Amino acid sequence: MGPVTDGSSAFSDTNWSDCHQVREVRDSQAPCAAPPGPYHRHPMSSSSSISPASTPPSTPASSASNPAPNPASEPASEPAAGDAAKAVIDLRSDTVTRPTPAMRAAMMAAPLGDDVLGDEPTVQALEAKIAALLGKDAALYVPSGTMANQLAIRTVCEPGDEIVAHKDSHIIHYETGAPAALAGCMIAPLDGAGGLFEPAQVHAAIKPKDQHAPLSRMLVLENTHNRGGGTVWPLAQFAACAAAGRERGLHVHVDGARLMNACVASGHAPRDFAQHADSVSICFSKGLGAPVGSALVGSAAFIARARRFRKMFGGAMRQSGLLAAACIHALDHHVARLADDHANAKRLARAVAEIPRLSLEGSPESIPTNMVFFTLDARLGGAQEFCARLARQGVAAIGMGANRVRLVTHLDVSAADIDRAAEAIARATRSN
Repeated sequence: MGPVTDGSSAFSDTNWSDCHQVREVRDSQAPCAAPPGPYHRHPMSSSSSISPASTPPSTPASSASNPAPNPASEPASEPAAGDAAKAVIDLRSDTVTRPTPAMRAAMMAAPLGDDVLGDEPTVQALEAKIAALLGKDAALYVPSGTMANQLAIRTVCEPGDEIVAHKDSHIIHYETGAPAALAGCMIAPLDGAGGLFEPAQVHAAIKPKDQHAPLSRMLVLENTHNRGGGTVWPLAQFAACAAAGRERGLHVHVDGARLMNACVASGHAPRDFAQHADSVSICFSKGLGAPVGSALVGSAAFIARARRFRKMFGGAMRQSGLLAAACIHALDHHVARLADDHANAKRLARAVAEIPRLSLEGSPESIPTNMVFFTLDARLGGAQEFCARLARQGVAAIGMGANRVRLVTHLDVSAADIDRAAEAIARATRSN
């Protein structure tokens, strides 16, 4: 796989409207009985003969008894004989995916250099590719989504500044207080269903320019919104809130860890959202299935300053093209298939809605992307206790509050796995 300098790829031709329509067709199909399927994990590829000039094709299905693979996705490897009984269906997060054999081959074939010294061709190819996709000048490859967000904050903000963000934002709940620790910033939290808010709230949150008040510096929009239920921002509302921030002089940053899910679900191209923002973070190791990495995207001057802070934060890597190659492969092969995850989430939601003592958040057909949330009847105990019972039934999940549970679909989980998981969840409600 040679360096790509113009951001071009098969992915560049993705018809986002078609992705959305495919999702709607799949979502309209009611769940049907399916035989139990093993939890898919991918063994290390032993191939070493892949030409560096191209990304290897997807590995064909290994058995005639397997369903025909989606051409936009790659088949998962079957576990060894006897492993199916021990397999766990892991719905804790879409971060648990393992690289496919084709992705591993692409990693092994990647040309490498030294990114700190500025000659890592595969990292540079990824950065050019994602910058072009989002319609921005430049990009920076970093180890994690948290680092991407915190680099954006530190690049723009100074100690004593304030960030306007939803009260359930990832930067508040899951980044270890880093805005305060690394940039010395406060956060002005906004309310709103599903992690969304209105332009009037942005205006109301901005502090007057007075020596007694912090300086309002940044607006953060999270798309999709994790704690909000995998919510997708309606583009018009997104644009209006971003415009409100820019009108008041705020830097608009998008926490786009799952931006590709938002695009596939809504039918909008990534740059449709990105054009309203000054910077965007995007994660490759969630639904896209790469093992490591995120990117921060913005203007050339913004990225040049962020690069310095990446080094300061310890995020500059050497032969990181090995990891960047997986991200390029994910962009080329794993985007359209996100519609499968969204369809599986609806399939799971339909089953959860029928289980006594569980309260599904929203209706099955309103599940926006790849996350299913439900709350527990008090008789079932707390979320941690329920998740422990569920684990004994062979399904891994995460508690997101005292009595709230989250399930996340991803490329390692098939429709058959969803049906097995639904049966396990029902058993867990009866086993307390």
